Amino acid sequence: MTGSNRKTPAANPAARRELLRQRMEEMVAAGAAGVQFRVADGEDVQLFRAGVARFGSPDPVPFDGRFRAACITKSFVSVVLLQLSAEGKVRLDDTVETYLPGVLPHGDRIRLRHMLQHTSGLFNHADSFQRPGARFLRDRYRHHEAAELVAVAADKPLNFEPGTAFEYSNTNYIALGLLIERVTGRHWGAEVDERIIKPLKLTGTHVPRGDDPEIHGPHAHGYMKIAGRSEDVTLMNPTEACSAGSLISTAEDLDRFLVALVTGELLGKEQFTEMTDRVPSEWVPLPMSAGYGLGFMPLETSCGLSLWGHGGGIPGYATFIGSTLDGRKRVITSITLDIDPDDFSGRFEDTVVAAIEAAAECLV
Repeated sequence: MTGSNRKTPAANPAARRELLRQRMEEMVAAGAAGVQFRVADGEDVQLFRAGVARFGSPDPVPFDGRFRAACITKSFVSVVLLQLSAEGKVRLDDTVETYLPGVLPHGDRIRLRHMLQHTSGLFNHADSFQRPGARFLRDRYRHHEAAELVAVAADKPLNFEPGTAFEYSNTNYIALGLLIERVTGRHWGAEVDERIIKPLKLTGTHVPRGDDPEIHGPHAHGYMKIAGRSEDVTLMNPTEACSAGSLISTAEDLDRFLVALVTGELLGKEQFTEMTDRVPSEWVPLPMSAGYGLGFMPLETSCGLSLWGHGGGIPGYATFIGSTLDGRKRVITSITLDIDPDDFSGRFEDTVVAAIEAAAECLV
C-alpha cells in the first residue's frame, strides 16, 4: 500500500474536510460500497460518510452502525493478556507450552510475546483454507473450533525461528484465545466483555457467541465480487475469525476504546510500555507501519501525524483505528467493500491510504 505523495496539508480546515470527502468518493469509485470516517480532536468530533448502506437502497451508511471490526479484535485480546500479566496470571516471556501443553509442536520455542507481535513463525492457517469467492459462499455458515484452526498451523513447520522476523499470522491470536480460556476458565470473549466492553460502556460492541452470523442493530452491508457479481457477504459464521477477528463494534465505541487504552484506563504504565514495544519497522510490510507492538502498531502519516492503532479486513469489511499517544487526535474508519478480495492491493488500497492521510490532515 502506498500513501499520498502530498507532504503539506490543504490550506484551511474547510479545504481539508473537502479533500477527505473527495478521497472517500474515490474509494467508492474504486470498490467501496460505503465508508464512514470519525475524525476527533479532543471532544471535537467530525463525521463523514459516502456511498450507501445497502445496494438497492438510497440510505447512507449509519454513523451509529455496527460493523465487523476484523483484526482490531487483536488489540482487545492483547489488552486482556496484558491485564492477566499485570495480575501475575501469565508472563509474556513464558513459552506457549507453559499454558497450552501439546497444542503446538514448537510451543517450547514460542513465547507469548512472539505470538502477540507476530514473530512466532507460526504458519497462518487462513492461508490454507480461507480463500475468497466460491469458497466463502460454500462455507460461510460452517462452524469452526479454535483448536481445529490452530491444528492447521501446527501441522506445518515454522516459517522462521521465533523472534527473528515478523509475519502476520491469525493463528497467533486464535491460539492466544485458547490460552486465555485455559488460564481464566472462561471464553476469551467473556474476558473481553468483563474487562473492556462493560467497564467502558461500549454498548454497540460485542463478541459474537456460537454460530450467530448476524450483525445485530443498524449496520451497512458488505459485499464481495464473485465471478463478476456483487454478493452480499454480511452474514458469516464468526467462528472462522474467532479471537483473531470476530469482534463487532461501532466507530464511536472504537474511539472510546482507543482513548481508554492510550490514556491508562485499561492498562498500567508498565503494561502499556510492553504493548508499544515495537519490532523494527523494516520487518513490517504493512500500510503506513513504523513497526508492530503487541496487537498495537505505530503508524506514520505523510502530514507528520504519528498514530498508534490497527487495521483489519474480513469478507465485506475493512477497518482502521489510530490515535496519538495522548489520546487527543484520533481517526476511525469503517469501509464496506464490493471488490474481489484479491484486488484489495493496488488501486483500491491506495485510495484507502489516501483517505486515511486526508483524515489525518484534518487534525494538523
